[in-house]
Amino acid sequence: MFNISKDFAPPFKLIAPFFISGAIFYILSSLALLFFKIDFDYMQLNIAGWIHLFLLGFVMTIIFGAMAQLVPVILETGHFSVDFYYIIFPLLLIGTILMVFGFWFNPILLSFGGILVLSSMLIFATEVFLTIKKSSLKTFSTKAIKVSNIFLLIGILIGFLISLTISGFLGFDIESLIKAHIYAVVGGYIMITIMGITLILLPMFGLAHGFDEKPINKAMNIMIISIVFVIIGSFLDLKILMELGYIGSFIAVIFYLYQIYLIQKVRMRKESDIWSKSMVVAFVSLIVSAILGFFYLLSTDFRSLLYGSIWFLFIGFFAFLINGHLYKIIPFLVWFHRYSELVGKEKVPMLKDMYPKKEADFEFYFSLFGLIVAGIGLLTKEETLFKAGVSFLFIGSIFLGTSIKWMLNYGKNRS
Repeated sequence: MFNISKDFAPPFKLIAPFFISGAIFYILSSLALLFFKIDFDYMQLNIAGWIHLFLLGFVMTIIFGAMAQLVPVILETGHFSVDFYYIIFPLLLIGTILMVFGFWFNPILLSFGGILVLSSMLIFATEVFLTIKKSSLKTFSTKAIKVSNIFLLIGILIGFLISLTISGFLGFDIESLIKAHIYAVVGGYIMITIMGITLILLPMFGLAHGFDEKPINKAMNIMIISIVFVIIGSFLDLKILMELGYIGSFIAVIFYLYQIYLIQKVRMRKESDIWSKSMVVAFVSLIVSAILGFFYLLSTDFRSLLYGSIWFLFIGFFAFLINGHLYKIIPFLVWFHRYSELVGKEKVPMLKDMYPKKEADFEFYFSLFGLIVAGIGLLTKEETLFKAGVSFLFIGSIFLGTSIKWMLNYGKNRS
């Protein structure tokens, strides 16, 4: 499955903490939603705290853990120094906690948390670039890794300026910085990283070959230009430039979705497992998010459209895409660590048997119902519906946590 040798594979004990803490942050972010009123504003500090709990604690932590394994796969070379991840993890973990507490309880903590998060991401990006330097590959995924990490550095530096401003050390215009920060991190790092990773993982898990890669190249190029427009427009207060960036992002998503369609069309593996069902929800959610965002651009008075778009992007696309892949990635890592050397010597388990199917189904359906109900609640401004949906989402997150624990412990007595 993964084209990687034992020499390139990072230690299992290095990657597991990223997935464990990511799952815990996902549970906490789902739980925290129960305490928010539906008439919120995205500029509120408690909302910013939740966004960082979800994006830093869950999305970024899982991505960093996955990249520890996937970077050697994509670049076909070993890490420059995989030991850097032992430093990255605690810095990111403690920094995220301090930042969330800073947003929720005491702004002075933001600067301290910001320094730790900035340090972890600087180390991560440095290690990635040094590893890229070892590789001679010039594929789309290697380009995506390079570009996404440049945007990561830009985004985290802007975020650090925001934390210093909120803490009272600097006096920048926070609203303009926030737009640049969000687009650099969410659009620049997360979305472009996802583009690069999905071009590897979707064909791998779906057994798809011989598809055209032009759409995803166009998607990334347009996304890069759009993010640059938004960042420059935010700093210079040029509304027209920002709007061009927003429209460009919408076009980039269309090209990306067309690429997914092309991969799906030639997919040989057609079974409907937890991964494939999660991918359907993820990409349908991305379509819904794009449509809602487009209508919001046409009429910015309807703030509920913006919140609905963000909801389906974060919970529908990011969460289902990540959680679905965890049911593939973790079993492989466990198998590779505990069973690969036994091949040909004794019977070893199949990957499809190495995740708990009932718990996975419960996680999927509770999360799906929660996504839809809470999304409708946001769009209609019905708090009861929103809280009901979030309750189902929280139950789904618990099943995800138990599933990850089950998968990580599979065959543990053999280690």
